[in-house]
Amino acid sequence: METEEPVSNRPKRSFAERLPAYFVHFFTASGGALAFLALLAAIDKDFSRAFLWLGVALIVDGVDGTIARALHVRDRLPNISGDVLDLVIDFTTYVFVPAAILVFCGFWSREIAIVWAIVIIVSAALYFADLRMKTPDNWFAGFPAVWNVIVFYLVVYHPPVWTASAIILAAAVGQALPIVFVHPFRVRQLKPLTLLMAAVWAVAGFVTIAEDLLPDRLTHAVLLICAAYFTCLGLVRRRPKGLADTA
Repeated sequence: METEEPVSNRPKRSFAERLPAYFVHFFTASGGALAFLALLAAIDKDFSRAFLWLGVALIVDGVDGTIARALHVRDRLPNISGDVLDLVIDFTTYVFVPAAILVFCGFWSREIAIVWAIVIIVSAALYFADLRMKTPDNWFAGFPAVWNVIVFYLVVYHPPVWTASAIILAAAVGQALPIVFVHPFRVRQLKPLTLLMAAVWAVAGFVTIAEDLLPDRLTHAVLLICAAYFTCLGLVRRRPKGLADTA
């Protein structure tokens, strides 16, 4: 059985060789700064600016892994775990700050909003710690804790309070259910269409932010179509033969 070579036995690389890896890790870590700026904007009740910073953080998260693999960051800098760093930043931008936005946006009374924020944070923390978070073919097992997206839609569409509560409860429970959601960059099935839909969604999202979270009908429709696509795509997933599944 082949085992990974211990870090201490690997040849030490020069600073010049390690420098690109440091830059990639700093790029990933910048998501924490973007999350902090989003939190400050939420405290000021400037939710368009808060979602703008979270949108930029989403772009960083979408490309940093590809850059890291292209530059062989794990080999250049094995003492720093990009996976752990990514989880820390993702929890901040996908979960913690969106939960804070939910409290500050006045959707519910402050007390009820705090309860829902705690539900989001605790359930997502357990999801992030689950080693079965992804299937062998890179689908997310369970709702993938993209609470930034959920809160964005709640703020934009402002559904009735009971509907919003049901959505949060369903998503929180969905993190533990045997259902799958597509990873836009890692799942091969329908990847070109998925990347196109992700790009369309991103454009519609930034248009919505530019319109102070009051988009026109066309943008509303695009956001709903994209949400339906990513929510339902797991229903047509083809499981690869010979791979054990976790969902």
